This record gives sequence, structure tokens and C-alpha cells, in this order.
Amino acid sequence: MENLRKKGLSANTLRWIAMVGMLLDHLWGTIVSGNLWMTCLGRMVFPIYAFQLTEGFIRTHDRKRYALRLLVFALISEIPFNLMMAGSWFFPFHQNTIFTLLLGFWVLQTLEALREKSCKLWKGILYLLAAALLTVVGFPDYGWQGVLTVVLFYLFREGRFAKLGQLVGMTLLHVVLAEGQTLPWLFDLPLQSFALLALVPIWLYDGRKGWGGKLMQYGAYLYYPLHLLLLVILRRLL
Repeated sequence: MENLRKKGLSANTLRWIAMVGMLLDHLWGTIVSGNLWMTCLGRMVFPIYAFQLTEGFIRTHDRKRYALRLLVFALISEIPFNLMMAGSWFFPFHQNTIFTLLLGFWVLQTLEALREKSCKLWKGILYLLAAALLTVVGFPDYGWQGVLTVVLFYLFREGRFAKLGQLVGMTLLHVVLAEGQTLPWLFDLPLQSFALLALVPIWLYDGRKGWGGKLMQYGAYLYYPLHLLLLVILRRLL
């Protein structure tokens, strides 16, 4: 199947795009405030990671190990995330993005188990309700919209109307239902609307892993807490 696709962007190229966008967004939020374009580009980051999570969910040979890796890096990232968000090592009112991805992974696992009938309906519903509850009381980054973004890319991964479904779903989640800062010079358009730009590199993805292998994969995980910690240090020094 991969051989039939035109050569486009690899998984690792998407990682680079996401890491650069994340850095711009977090620079804007810490030490380079006022440059709104930086956080506009940063809105692309989460949808790219949500898309890559669905790809990893489908392609991995060991989902338990995948979920454990997400949990480990979510825990590692929490203190740097808290320091950046609140200036304190403990801040229970907002959890880092990897927890959101982990909840999305849980929902995908439950949906697939229900589809394959390897999980009883009542148990699957309980799992989904538990995940929904955690998005409310656990305050993960992007909340329920983030988890549903993961589900969106899973449901519309392939097929004739996949891109249309992604576009409609992203518009609903990140424009129509978006909350937070708006842009008055763009008819009060939500800042989160720029998340739709993520569909450009996502649609150019060609299924290749790209150069870097495991080093790039784990480096991308480590990049998240390390760059947060570095920005916290720089903010205190400047």
C-alpha cells in the first residue's frame, strides 16, 4: 500500500514539524510574548500528534508497551509542565498533553474491543464513561476536544471520504466548539481555528517512518519535557 502512494512527508518529518511548532507556541507563552503568529502556528501541533497516535495505535505490535510508554513520559513531563504553566512543581488543575493522548489511546482501545466484540457492551460503555470523566476532572490539555480529535483521525483514517470527514470534524471541534482567545481582526475567529492548518502536513503523509528510527521516536518523547524545562529556566534567568 505504501508503495502505491506518492512520496510525501514521513512520520519523522511530521514529528519535526510538530516539535518546531511546539517550541514556537511555548516560546510565545513564556519568553517571547506578543508574537501572536507563533502560537497560531503552534495550534497545528496537537492534531499532528493526535494523528500520529492513531497511526501508532494501528501499526504497533505491542499496544500495552505503547500505552506504558505514553504513561511513563506523561509522568516525566508533568513537573516541567507544571513549572511552565503555574510556576510550581505541583499544579493539579491542568495536566500535560501526553495524558490527553493516553486517554485517546484508551478510548481507541475500547472502541476497537467493542467493534471486535472482545469486550462486553456494558464494560465498554463504562470504560468510555470513565475516560470522559477523566477529561472533566483530570483537566488534561485540550480536554475532551483533544480526545475526540484522536478518535476523529481513527474513524476517518482511510476511505473515500476520509479527508472530508477529517476537515468537517476538525472544523467542528476546533472552530465551532473552540473556546479561549479569539482574533477580533478575523471576525472573532477562535485562535484554535489555526489547528486546521495541521491537515496540510497530515494529508501529505505517505506512510513512511523516515530517517531516525527509534532514536528519533524516543528523542521526540524526551523533547517534550526537556524543552519545557529549558524554557522555565530561561524565563527565570531573563
